[in-house]
Amino acid sequence: MIVKVFPFLEWFKNYSTKDFRIDFIAGITVALVLIPQSMAYAQLAGLPPYYGLYAAFIPPMIASLFGSSRQLATGPVAVVSLMTAASLEPLAPAGSQVFITYAIMLAITVGVFQFALGVFKLGLIVNFLSHPVVNGFTNAAAIIIASSQLSKLFGVYVDDAPHYYETIIRVVQDAFRYTHIPTLLLGILAIGVMYGLKRVNPKIPYVLVAVVITTLISWGMGFEHNTKVPLQNIDSEGVRESIARFNQAVEDNSKDGKARTDLTAKLEKDRKDPALAEEVLLLEFELKKLIFNIDRCKSIAAEQRRKLRDFQFAGIENPTGGMIFVPKDRIPAEAVTDGRVWRMKIGTSAIDMSKVPMTGGGAVVGEIPKGLPALEMPEANGAVFLQLIPYAVIISLLGFMEAIAIAKAMAAKTGQRLDPNQELIGQGLANILGAIGKGYPVSGSFSRSAVNLQSGAVSGMSSVITSLGVVLTLLFFTPFLYHLPQTVLAGVIMMAVIGLINVSGFIHAWRAQWYDGAISVITFIATLAMAPHLEKGIYLGVALSLGVFLYKCMRPKVATLSRDEDDALRDSAACQLLRCEHIDLIRFDGPLFFANASYLEDEINDRIINRKKLRHFIIAANGINDMDASGEEMLALVVQRLRSAGYGVSFSGINESVMSVLKRTHLYEEIGGNNIFPTMEKAIVSVHTAAHKDSEEDSCPLLVTCRMTESMN
Repeated sequence: MIVKVFPFLEWFKNYSTKDFRIDFIAGITVALVLIPQSMAYAQLAGLPPYYGLYAAFIPPMIASLFGSSRQLATGPVAVVSLMTAASLEPLAPAGSQVFITYAIMLAITVGVFQFALGVFKLGLIVNFLSHPVVNGFTNAAAIIIASSQLSKLFGVYVDDAPHYYETIIRVVQDAFRYTHIPTLLLGILAIGVMYGLKRVNPKIPYVLVAVVITTLISWGMGFEHNTKVPLQNIDSEGVRESIARFNQAVEDNSKDGKARTDLTAKLEKDRKDPALAEEVLLLEFELKKLIFNIDRCKSIAAEQRRKLRDFQFAGIENPTGGMIFVPKDRIPAEAVTDGRVWRMKIGTSAIDMSKVPMTGGGAVVGEIPKGLPALEMPEANGAVFLQLIPYAVIISLLGFMEAIAIAKAMAAKTGQRLDPNQELIGQGLANILGAIGKGYPVSGSFSRSAVNLQSGAVSGMSSVITSLGVVLTLLFFTPFLYHLPQTVLAGVIMMAVIGLINVSGFIHAWRAQWYDGAISVITFIATLAMAPHLEKGIYLGVALSLGVFLYKCMRPKVATLSRDEDDALRDSAACQLLRCEHIDLIRFDGPLFFANASYLEDEINDRIINRKKLRHFIIAANGINDMDASGEEMLALVVQRLRSAGYGVSFSGINESVMSVLKRTHLYEEIGGNNIFPTMEKAIVSVHTAAHKDSEEDSCPLLVTCRMTESMN
């Protein structure tokens, strides 16, 4: 019982100093990969990069302590990070304090759901996400993830459009006009270093090497070059007008947003009182006006932000101090510029007229708060919790599928026993306790788990060492990450998601069953088309999978068997075999229950109509593995109708569960024990002679077996 509650105690059976040394090296190696990756994935999730470190110092340790896999490396991963951003962007602006709070609450929600599934041993629920659906979604997600980093790779800034493909079009358009060449070159260098070292030796911490090289280059060349100047130092009337309009729109939006919050609260309260029905209608009208004004203000702010970002300036030294910025197309002939192209850094908040942010370089990670985050639970908000549940369910299932698939692959190599429900408990606790440390949703990582396995990790102690490595980084080494270029983090993400693209998965699914291939392709296209609402692609894929499953259950295969060249009984239609004129040997493949009970009856009626010489039906029940009340009632009705119409009815190969239903309902007696046979061959032998009395059939396909069996008797 103690080991069941604390599975990590199993590690220490026969654990030696040598094992600890191996785990220590493996843990440090994984930490060297995890630190830059976690920062990149936090950026993908719409969070400040250092929140990736917060999500990387508690979850790896907790998941290993309470999970069942000894080599699974847990932490921020690409798909879950993307789903986090897609889930929360409709609720709050990415990177805002509200967004961060929601991300932490989402981690708790995901963790609670996973933990509950594990405790109640409901890990099988993950099977609702079929492999074709996951393959289609993962391929689409990989493309979305990679393309989402293009803006950081080119050093351009655009607002998100309603549809993801429109955002990418904006990025490409701006890239042709405003690409920051040093940003692009550093990104390409990082990708080149990672790709080259990975080809040379995958055991080299290629991500860390790329990060160290590019960070040193960034520091040495002064890659980041920001300043803040008074508005009067910008020599452009158009800029002043746009800033004034932008600030006014932001101010109006903030004011209307607060009014909407207050009005919504009052509306919810008044709706509970039937006497205030008329006032409720007026409040609803006012709320719609506010929403319209908010949307209008957002549109104006977005338009002015785009105009301001389009301005390009040259910096000129001001004799009285500071710098004067003039548009590049209006540089005075005698002016000496600093050689940089300056642009304005415009976010979603109002611009301080006395400190207008200007940038003449590239984007870096910037200052990371030193030390560990305060360990605390976020404030509980029931309304937000309910909003997050649908997203949490999808992220929970996707994250667990990724984790358990990786864990199974490693268990096959190590021979370790894996418990999916215990793994759910470990992943759930990792998310819950990670949220206390201001982490966002995490899962098992394929790349870092592979590094862990290649490093020879013996137990989950390696993940504990990994967590300690992240803690040391937060305590002592964050200043070294200041000059890490954002474009390098984009390159890290792009390199990581290359492995998610699996075109052969579509082909394999199509070869297995054409409808599985179609579901995979449709999920892929739908996910791309519906981005950034990625969950809709998953919903569609799951709905299609369940629809196909229900259709197959409602219309299972009902085959007429006949004799093949090797004397085996096979589907006569599929194998193009001759059929007996008087005996129809029917095989029903699937459970006989309420959804398909009438289907067997319809199939038998079709045979009666189309084959006038039939005299006897043998129902091969080998494929019927279960039967409910509707199936039993329909079967009784079929037996009665066939016999009243002069047809013989026999059964063969009835299994124990179906036989018990027949006996409990007394259908066994109605059919007659002499009409129930253990095998199809015995059933054919028993009914063949009577069914062929006065027959004009020249050669019965079943006759060979009959003669052979008779001679043996």
